Amino acid sequence: MSHFAVVAPPFYSHVRALQALSQALMARGHHITFIQQQDVAALLSDAAIGFHPVGLLSHPAGSLDHTLQLAAHPGGPGILRLIRDMASSSDMLCRELPEALRSLAVDGLIVDQMAPAAGLVAEALQLPFVSVACALPVNREAHFPLPVMPFAWGTGSAARERYVSSEKIYDWLMRSHDRVLARHAEAFGLSGSRLPHECLSPLAQISQLPHALDFPRRALPAHFHATGPLREAALPCAAPLFGDGAQPRVFASLGTLQGGRYGLFKTLAKACRELDAELLIAHCGGLSDFQTRKLMRAGATRVAAFVDQRAALAQADVAITHGGLNTVLDAVAHATPLLAIPLAFDQPGIAARLAHHGLGIRASRFATSHQIARHLRHLLDEKAIKQRMTALQPRLDACGGVERAADIAERALLTRQPVRAEKLYDLAV
Repeated sequence: MSHFAVVAPPFYSHVRALQALSQALMARGHHITFIQQQDVAALLSDAAIGFHPVGLLSHPAGSLDHTLQLAAHPGGPGILRLIRDMASSSDMLCRELPEALRSLAVDGLIVDQMAPAAGLVAEALQLPFVSVACALPVNREAHFPLPVMPFAWGTGSAARERYVSSEKIYDWLMRSHDRVLARHAEAFGLSGSRLPHECLSPLAQISQLPHALDFPRRALPAHFHATGPLREAALPCAAPLFGDGAQPRVFASLGTLQGGRYGLFKTLAKACRELDAELLIAHCGGLSDFQTRKLMRAGATRVAAFVDQRAALAQADVAITHGGLNTVLDAVAHATPLLAIPLAFDQPGIAARLAHHGLGIRASRFATSHQIARHLRHLLDEKAIKQRMTALQPRLDACGGVERAADIAERALLTRQPVRAEKLYDLAV
């Protein structure tokens, strides 16, 4: 069959979502090779997926730790360092992807929206490619907030002015990165400017975010497909992750990048002690054993590096999240109300959408334990939130998930023709 390359940013959640899509395509007989800096190979868990390293001189083994540290603390001056790091990565991909794709004899690409350089290279080489939004889609339209903005939805003049002003500020901050794309676009002989949202596929764009969880969209392209979560099949988990008492059960995770925020976890532990609630914390390896013990003394019931997240959400009464899209989609799938404490990237935008649809509460990372306890009590007592989540589950299932995403990607890459969205799946908000 065909050989497809996958290019994702070097982050666990993005790689694993695209791994699930890759496995679905491999089951159809296709060969898959991920292309990225050497350290990304360790994020893959399926040995049947190929890996081709690039950037061995500019991004050698061990250099990903620096990127992850920047991504974990992007506030203040750190955001400029992170943007410079992104620019360096995009420059490396633009320089080295063309030769890698030729040497691998690739037939097409699957490109994360957060790796716009790969879309640019695919266009330059006239290779078919599919764009995938593992996070909030970067697709822009008039009078619509950017994914990274915390704004509530609004159609009034004040809201629209906020959206326009914030877009200008964002583009100003990103200018060093965008100049890299523009320079390589010119070198490739491509006309026009190339901002990241202008490096998307003309054949098919796939998004994990269902329309029913987004703000009202009005200008998505006809080949945009909201397929819902890109997940591997869940393994049965019969083991209880919480105790068998009558206490409320709370699951807390801040994702793979933010798992080292001990101070925030301690606030959550104190809040759950105030509520006399069980608290299961998954810190994704971000905390030391000493910090784990201190969290247990502060009020946590169990603290682990990793747990089966879908099983934890299925057993929990409430979940506390940083607002990562994968966690939010898993919570909706299990009708688990959410307390979102956004920390970076598109998490403020996701938290704003949760509040808009009445699926949870958005809280500040500076909230006190008493404020967190009050939010958790509201989520536990307000049955309408769980009912709204339950009502969304059939619509989430109807999106089609990873198998539908594989159908779309395969058709687009093999035919090199646009794949239009089907109204059967793409239900409006």
